Amino acid sequence: MKREIFKKLERWKESEKRKPLVLLGARQVGKTFSLKWLGEKHFNNFIYFNFEEDKHLKSLFEDSLAPETITRNLSLYAKQKVEDNKTLIIFDEIQGCPRALTALKYFCEKRPSLHIAAAGSLLGLKVPKESGFPVGKVDFLRITPMTFLEFLRAQNEDELIGLVTSLDIASPIPDAFHLRLNDFLKIYFFVGGMPEAVQEYIKTKDFESVRKIQQNILMSYELDISKHARGQDIQRIFRIWEYLPKQLAKENRRFIFTALAPSARAREYESAMQWLVDAGFVVRVSNISAGRLPLSGYENPNHFKLYTLDVGLLAALAKLSSQTLVLGEGIFTEFKRAFTENFVAQELVARQIKPFYWKSEGKAEVDFVIESQGTIFPIEVKSGVNLKAKSLAVFCEQYKSSRGIRVSLSSYMRGAKVWDVPLYAVSLVARDITGRTLSMK
Repeated sequence: MKREIFKKLERWKESEKRKPLVLLGARQVGKTFSLKWLGEKHFNNFIYFNFEEDKHLKSLFEDSLAPETITRNLSLYAKQKVEDNKTLIIFDEIQGCPRALTALKYFCEKRPSLHIAAAGSLLGLKVPKESGFPVGKVDFLRITPMTFLEFLRAQNEDELIGLVTSLDIASPIPDAFHLRLNDFLKIYFFVGGMPEAVQEYIKTKDFESVRKIQQNILMSYELDISKHARGQDIQRIFRIWEYLPKQLAKENRRFIFTALAPSARAREYESAMQWLVDAGFVVRVSNISAGRLPLSGYENPNHFKLYTLDVGLLAALAKLSSQTLVLGEGIFTEFKRAFTENFVAQELVARQIKPFYWKSEGKAEVDFVIESQGTIFPIEVKSGVNLKAKSLAVFCEQYKSSRGIRVSLSSYMRGAKVWDVPLYAVSLVARDITGRTLSMK
């Protein structure tokens, strides 16, 4: 399956200022697959080491962190030759060996011609602060679940991708293709973007098989919580994680700690909630008190919404039946727009855009507010074709915003004040406001 991260990995390989790479992301989003793809496609050979699977690997880093010593030991251990600019060394689950993480600093300083890429699911949670994290000596990339366009690409729907990425008000997508894209989006809302779930759907078209894989992924996340979280936080993390679908189903999707238990207090649950954020299991979208630059300067950290990293996993958490897929547009309105909002948050994060939300005193609420290149963009999410956008109008009037974005099931239309963007094309928001292309070639 072709991933958008591939182009970023290729640019890293060719960069003259390249440092050892650390690929971040939640468990099972495709880190290992992507790094092995890079090794297979662009190097004479690659050597793969997994610190979770092979406990003996740590001993190779105990005595010396000198690049020459470590490289010699790794070569002997793997029985493969290591050559600068020709070999890719992959350290997987590197959080299992803090000294290997520290060693990246010395590879950066003393042997920069050797390509080293590391991946870790729980970096920042598992690595002790005193371990010597190589600040400033590594490059970072982050991988998320597959986006909707990647989902289409995995099914060889290149023509549909071309239609979406070339959307223009002068040549809107014909209704037949618009409806077909909405049908694919319904399926994506159930399958999600976890690579194994996508692969199973493509292979079998069996939603029950997909759901079993999603449940296994959720189980692996729960095992991570039990294994790696602090003892006093474990039960609180589980309460937040299991309550997410219920909270998102409420009219007010702001996360309220007292909903977990009558006596729950924010200060007691803050570290538990932050664990889920740091592990990449949830996306935190904070409230802003004003739509002014920089948005982070108006952030209210005590008021926020939590979305899951993947809309398919949300469907599994919520026990959404596959029967919903045949009920017209029901999956878009299920749980009071929870799935549509989660999808938009997921797509924005995949494009490296940090979303906030805004709410006035009982008058209006804008689902997402983002900034790019010195401009603020309010985004209102609709689960149907209703294009009324009172809250968007209130925000734009109050903060003199020149442009609002309305995401719905309707067709694309770029007006003077409001851009109407179909849900399936929400990636275009990133393209149009940042200038970044969305090439899937």
